[in-house]
Amino acid sequence: VTVAYNKDPSPVKLNLGVGAYRTEEGKPLILNVVRQAEELLIQDRSRYKEYLPITGLADFNKLSSKLILGNDSPAIQERRVATVQCLSGTGSLRVGAEFLSRHYSQHIIYIPVPTWGNHPKIFKIGGLGVKTYRYYDPKTRGLDYRGMLEDLQTAPSGAIVLLHACAHNPTGVDPTQEQWEGIHQLIRHKDLLPFFDSAYQMVVNALIAQSYAKNMGLYGERVGALSIICRSENVAKRVESQLKLVIRPMYSNPPIHGASIVATILGDRNLYYNWTVELKNMADRIISMRHQLYDALNAC
Repeated sequence: VTVAYNKDPSPVKLNLGVGAYRTEEGKPLILNVVRQAEELLIQDRSRYKEYLPITGLADFNKLSSKLILGNDSPAIQERRVATVQCLSGTGSLRVGAEFLSRHYSQHIIYIPVPTWGNHPKIFKIGGLGVKTYRYYDPKTRGLDYRGMLEDLQTAPSGAIVLLHACAHNPTGVDPTQEQWEGIHQLIRHKDLLPFFDSAYQMVVNALIAQSYAKNMGLYGERVGALSIICRSENVAKRVESQLKLVIRPMYSNPPIHGASIVATILGDRNLYYNWTVELKNMADRIISMRHQLYDALNAC
């Protein structure tokens, strides 16, 4: 689809082949806060371009885990979180899949129907068997909550469950707070292992794959993180060691520039605030455009 888009000479064409934010002119958007962070990095003459450690940029990992779990997270305070920098959300999922296939007792992951088209491929190549659970109900255009719980209830104890943290891809349907609590109770009752895919931005023992492609517009920088919440600090250290063994032959170590941008923004109070403002503006514009599209279709 993207190749056809690039070849099309139409001046009013729209690329629907990639989930990337665009301006009113249809151009990619570089956030002002990203430019500010890059300026700070350029001015810092103490910076270098050496290889990062296998686990990535330490400040990036620390700030990423705090962003997704919260500063007051007991798991962070107790040092029970193993976080490694990965190649965006896709790389985080891939590293997580291979880690689980090597070291977890269950090798089956349940994914929602529908889900992102790359999910089944990533998990299968990572060494996991893939099964599905009901998620979207086309009749109500909402969550098939009962079907979801029924399918997960039949999953074997300890099975892995892929959950979209928010903005479910491709439906956009998310559980309510009450429904999340019901899912949480079922996961605890069945001793399931949740694997959250947080491409857009509660439980003990979980995996979380993060991406900064959409929320910071860093698509080409391939910046992501995989965080694994463990039972103890000692287990977290051992998990990190095993993650290194997965990453080393896969891509050796991650790139430095994008992670430095993210760490600069998340680590500076003013830049962090400016980022949240820009992010809110982007989200509000998307919501407004959806309303306008809906109204225009109804008017046809």
